[in-house]
Amino acid sequence: MKEYRVEEHLGDFTSEAPHHDEIKDLSALADADRKRLLRAGIDKKQPAAGTFVHSDHNTVYCNSRLKGVELAPISYALFKHEWLRDYYWKIMDRDKDAFTELAAERKEGGYYIRSEKGAKVNYPVQACMYLETNALAQDVHNIVIAEEGSELNIISGCASGPNVSSGLHVGVSEMYVKKGATLSFTMVHDWAEEMAVRPRTTVVVEEGGRYISNYVCLKPAKDLQMYPTVYLNGPGSAATFNTVLMAGPGSKMDTGSRVYLRGAGTRAEIVSRSVSTGGTIYARGHLIGEASGVKAHLECNGLLLSDNGVILAVPELEARHRDLEMSHEAAVGKINQEETEYLMARGLSEAKAQSLIVKGFLSLDILGLPEALKSDIDRIIEESAAAGAM
Repeated sequence: MKEYRVEEHLGDFTSEAPHHDEIKDLSALADADRKRLLRAGIDKKQPAAGTFVHSDHNTVYCNSRLKGVELAPISYALFKHEWLRDYYWKIMDRDKDAFTELAAERKEGGYYIRSEKGAKVNYPVQACMYLETNALAQDVHNIVIAEEGSELNIISGCASGPNVSSGLHVGVSEMYVKKGATLSFTMVHDWAEEMAVRPRTTVVVEEGGRYISNYVCLKPAKDLQMYPTVYLNGPGSAATFNTVLMAGPGSKMDTGSRVYLRGAGTRAEIVSRSVSTGGTIYARGHLIGEASGVKAHLECNGLLLSDNGVILAVPELEARHRDLEMSHEAAVGKINQEETEYLMARGLSEAKAQSLIVKGFLSLDILGLPEALKSDIDRIIEESAAAGAM
């Protein structure tokens, strides 16, 4: 049977969507939409440095609340700042694949987020890409700049509306972490089951800078493929990737992270935790050490809870300098029977014991996550774990 390739079916998705007017307050959204935005990290009750919501092809809400943070639709930012052209399509190749070509051609929207030099942003910026029209191809281009010595925390959620069963989301993101800055970027996906999702991300980190990526996808889309790349160009810079995946029957998740360690003394860690209850997961990781004093580690762990599921762990280490230390470990297996029996001996049923083990395996402590979203993720983990352990 021939494998389904989204590239060959771009004509199945429409580019037409109704215009969505800008709103002054998120309470103007329908209750069902607000609940879905909440699951993607947009919580108006939580303190935030700014909030951005993009629905189909239109920015419907954009509000920057704290001094030191600039937040705007990408189209407006490019009009306002001529210098921003020096960052636009500079570290991402327009011709990388059919999806970047699509985003470059359509120019339908996206966000611009910048923390000013030395700014310590105590609250996260919330950003959400929302699909409201069924079978729509949504293409966005985002630019994030953490200026020298600043600290920026972004929670970027992606979600589909209650009437959406399928669609295509293409998200191009170019991120710049300047000298001594820290950028923490958390992405939460809550897509419909028939969605095809193609994030394309490139990050450049300067001297002493730090990039932290957290990715959570517990309600699997039909076809997810992402492979963000980080260039640690400055000495002493660092990157961390934490990925949590749950793949149900019929879903395919091809995810990974690549880090080029080009500066002296750079550090990188890639950690992925994957659970398949019947879906296919490719857990990839690639570390390329090119300078002295490099230290990096790659860890791919998976739990296979169904005979119909597949998990492929693909760790890669590439050394281009003799003075470095890189390591990896990969493990795929089933729930440990001894751990199950230990918990059962303390009064838990077998299903509850296995659910607790899966929940602990997937749990991830994310900096700056709104309490409502954190509780929701914990609940989804618990429900998914219980279903997978049955």
